[in-house]
Amino acid sequence: MPKLIAAPTVIAAAGTKPKKIEEFTGRVNSGHAQVSVARMTSPSGWLEPGQRPEFEEITVVLKGMVRVEHDGGVLEVHAGQAVVTAPGEWVRYSTPGIEGAEYVAVCLPAFSADTVHRDGNAN
Repeated sequence: MPKLIAAPTVIAAAGTKPKKIEEFTGRVNSGHAQVSVARMTSPSGWLEPGQRPEFEEITVVLKGMVRVEHDGGVLEVHAGQAVVTAPGEWVRYSTPGIEGAEYVAVCLPAFSADTVHRDGNAN
């Protein structure tokens, strides 16, 4: 039987400014360990620490632009575009544009603070 996810759970975000993370499916909201799906609303000027996660992340930008720094350079992912990052790859996300960004992040397996491995942090 289909399971309704009536509302997301808001989760605290890392970074230089407050960013809203609304997890629809994942370890916190639905108990899914295989995949997480979250909507992110990020202000202009937001920057998070670099990370080397153990999960694949698919980011679909709905509004604005998300900058993705990686070992090979920088990508600017605009509304209507997506980016896929591989497990073990170093990345750093930011939203430097004046309008910030709204995007959906899908992580396989589900996002976990224990497997994100942020720079300067045990995780």
